[in-house]
Amino acid sequence: MNRKLWLLNFVLIAAIAAGIWRVRKEAQEFEARKHATLSAKIPNPPAPPAPPATPSPAVAASSYLDIAQKMLWSRDRNSQVIVDPPKPVEVKPLPPLPSVHGVMNIGDGPIVLMSDKPGSRHRGIRPGEMIGDFKLVSVDSQDLVLSFEDRTVKKKLQDLIDHSGDTAPAGGAGQGQGGPPRAEVVSGTPPPPPPTNVEAKPGVVTGEGTSSCQPGDNSPAGTVSNGMRKVVMPTPFGPACRWEAIK
Repeated sequence: MNRKLWLLNFVLIAAIAAGIWRVRKEAQEFEARKHATLSAKIPNPPAPPAPPATPSPAVAASSYLDIAQKMLWSRDRNSQVIVDPPKPVEVKPLPPLPSVHGVMNIGDGPIVLMSDKPGSRHRGIRPGEMIGDFKLVSVDSQDLVLSFEDRTVKKKLQDLIDHSGDTAPAGGAGQGQGGPPRAEVVSGTPPPPPPTNVEAKPGVVTGEGTSSCQPGDNSPAGTVSNGMRKVVMPTPFGPACRWEAIK
């Protein structure tokens, strides 16, 4: 019995000793981890880059305007610059307007019979064509619009009608009564002759696929030039000429 008690006591003593050894070992490991943790050095993060220096403001002459205007050493000083007034724009005088002899429309757009000046030979002009220094812009039953350089002129057709060819019988009553005939006085210069030997080719473009005929172009109808065919149509005012694109 005593032997068994001694054996049990020995086992208990061994278990207590093992437990103490185990606790002591864990305590040593804890201290080692604690020391390692506390003695570890944390690396410092790099410092952020310094912000760029603010550039100095540029010196402007306008910043000294107030100082110049309030100059204490010169009372009669005036910093305001007197600007010369703009020179008046010289407007080119409008040349004499062309004359109108009639308007017709045979189904392909209006044609205005016009001449450069009163008494000269007239020809058919379509909108978009030139007549002297002017360009015919549009025409209707009452008004006619011309353009000269950058200006536009709108006139009544009646104001542009050429009356130079109208002649009244002078002394008709005296002749009827047996009086002597009176000579009719015609003023003005004869119209210049039309140009001759003009190359048969289309003139100013008047629309899509059509062009006008050049003054003095005596080539027959059906002449082909530059991909266009000459067309001549009879009208009550004389033959009307134009060029049409060959399709």
